[in-house]
Amino acid sequence: MGVNKVSSISQADTLEKMGEFWDTHDFTDFDNLETPDVAFQIACAVPIELDLLSAVEQQARLRGVQVETLIRACRGMGAELKA
Repeated sequence: MGVNKVSSISQADTLEKMGEFWDTHDFTDFDNLETPDVAFQIACAVPIELDLLSAVEQQARLRGVQVETLIRACRGMGAELKA
């Protein structure tokens, strides 16, 4: 940890002390029930070759849609072709 810094919850001034604190405590002990829940979506990353990504981005631009929209549309066409 940096000079003169302490953890906001554990008040530990070293990583070792912070680890010891969390070995005996649970985050829910400090959960603020007044704080509203946060809604979020989980996104995933898929490895893709740079040339293919560039081609998909170009096609999306030409069609005036986001890359994700184009991919979803293509995925839907693939399902139709299999039927």
